[in-house]
Amino acid sequence: MTFVVPYPAGGANDMLGRLIGQKMSEALSGTSIVDNKPGAAALLGATVVARAVADGHTLLIGGLATHAASPYLLKAEYDPLKDFESVGMIGSAPIIAITFNESPYKTLKDVVDAARKDPKGVMYGSSGNGSPLHLAGELFTSQNKIDMTHVPYKGGNAHILDLIGGRVPVIFDTATNCVPLLKSGKVRALAVGATARLPDFPNVPTFAEAGFPQFDFSAWYAVFAPAKTPKDVVAKLSNALSVALKNPETMTKLNGVGVTLGNGNAADLARFLPIENERIGRLIKTANIKAD
Repeated sequence: MTFVVPYPAGGANDMLGRLIGQKMSEALSGTSIVDNKPGAAALLGATVVARAVADGHTLLIGGLATHAASPYLLKAEYDPLKDFESVGMIGSAPIIAITFNESPYKTLKDVVDAARKDPKGVMYGSSGNGSPLHLAGELFTSQNKIDMTHVPYKGGNAHILDLIGGRVPVIFDTATNCVPLLKSGKVRALAVGATARLPDFPNVPTFAEAGFPQFDFSAWYAVFAPAKTPKDVVAKLSNALSVALKNPETMTKLNGVGVTLGNGNAADLARFLPIENERIGRLIKTANIKAD
């Protein structure tokens, strides 16, 4: 089995793909290969799977970018709702508002108050236009009727390095990216976009506790097969994903980076997909977000 990860090796998505690929292939008594296909805001790797033979041997580790955001930002050579079979949700990672350790912002309300006093004067960084970090920032600013300056970076860790150095004061980051930084003490959390405080960070309030209950945004990760993959094959893959998600090693590793595990159910993912696609598409159009 080949698991296509539409991102470079070494990042959170790559870790997810390798872990889930290994555990799914073990559940199926097979072997797995991870094929990193970065490029075009994750569209390149997704296109490879959309065009692959529909026999269940080539799968995509997809998510928010491949099936909701990127097709609205760039010309996709696939239809995210028609060219794949849903295998199941791996899990979701909440957005965490983070700042640098010496930041004058002690709470999320401090950020909002500063933005109201000085429109455009408060910056927030992201890994690029249309990234989950950018979308989360746009959602937060629009909900609170504030104007912050978005500073997009060209992927990699440049945005994090500038945050640590105090050159950009705030990032609305995904838990998978920033939990290791928080645990190492390199950055400081202001609020977490989850329904409850994270066990590893009991002193960090939720967005709701911080006074922003309307904020609801998470990065999510799922497994997809090419369209027209036989139903019995999809069922076997979905069952293997469910088994993989119940594996103690999987649970420990994913919980350790702030991921709330999904159930691996194909039907649940298929129902979620068009709703999320429409929601993200509406946000991109309303905020007039353009690709880099």
